[in-house]
Amino acid sequence: MTIAQTTVAKNRGVLGQLSLLDRFLPLWIFAAMALGVTLGAAAPGVKDLFNALSIGTVSLPIAIGLLWMMYPVLAKVKYEELGKVAKAWQQFGVSLTLNWIIGPIIMFILAWVFLPDLPHYRTGLIITGLARCIAMVLIWNMLAGGDSEYCAVLVALNSVFQIVMYSPLAYFYLRIAPGWLGAEGTVVSISMGEIARSVLIFLGFPLAGGIITRFTMIRRRGQEWYETKFMPRLGPTALVGLLFTIVVMFSMQGDRILAQPWDVVRVALPLVAYFLLMFAVSFAISLWRRFPYELATTQSFTAASNNFELAIAVAVGTFGISSPEALATVIGPLIEVPVLVGLVYVALWFRRAFFLRP
Repeated sequence: MTIAQTTVAKNRGVLGQLSLLDRFLPLWIFAAMALGVTLGAAAPGVKDLFNALSIGTVSLPIAIGLLWMMYPVLAKVKYEELGKVAKAWQQFGVSLTLNWIIGPIIMFILAWVFLPDLPHYRTGLIITGLARCIAMVLIWNMLAGGDSEYCAVLVALNSVFQIVMYSPLAYFYLRIAPGWLGAEGTVVSISMGEIARSVLIFLGFPLAGGIITRFTMIRRRGQEWYETKFMPRLGPTALVGLLFTIVVMFSMQGDRILAQPWDVVRVALPLVAYFLLMFAVSFAISLWRRFPYELATTQSFTAASNNFELAIAVAVGTFGISSPEALATVIGPLIEVPVLVGLVYVALWFRRAFFLRP
């Protein structure tokens, strides 16, 4: 089979390479949303129950769901690959710029362009743009034929880097940058300490748990057992935490969604624009720097994806489970999954168009 034939076969089989859970992730998310809205409308007392089971703005049931959906993802990250970053310092520098400078700027601009009159949803989008992908990007990168080892390094680095960068960037884009646009009165009052607390709880704790689990289990049972036996069982349970979180959140948000469905559409539009722009900008930079296809693909999917689990956790922990900020973040995975699947096909087309020329 020629290279071109292999590429075409791979292109046709993208969805077939996804697991049943991943292939229909948008369907599961949509079903969880519908269940939550129905539950909230049919049983109004549910909202009072979740409000009662709270400490401050954090609902205990939702905290359990958030922590569980983060833990399996972080237990999968290959932290042992971090030492290899020195061998790819140029590519890492590009990735760092895309993820922590260009990405947040683009989301900030899109949020203000698309939602100038909806400051709470705008805040939710900005929170989403600051959460760099550490999970699903491994799947998109694999399907598109990217460099798996380099992707693992970037995922591990982003996992650690978010602990340091997320809080100061959130403070800058939510409190300082809006003032330059003369919109101080529309910015939600939020302290850096509140964001830092949410990041510490919902990223720091599961990150520590994931690191401890990975190195402890690998030392006891070996890496092959961990990757082929343990993680295939633990990994899919993250979806349970995500779906449970969505059901609870939408049971609290049901009345707002039914009253203002157009708001959901308005939040979805800048998200689609963001994913497409980040992917295009990243691939353009990779072509300019003459990176091989495997590295260009990894760079692009890492830049275009977001850690919606962390975004949801920060929004819920900072603003509350029934806040419009939280609703904006939960729309993220519903939009991201189908768009990124489509971009896998785009990447494979880029490979034929720009990298397989004679």
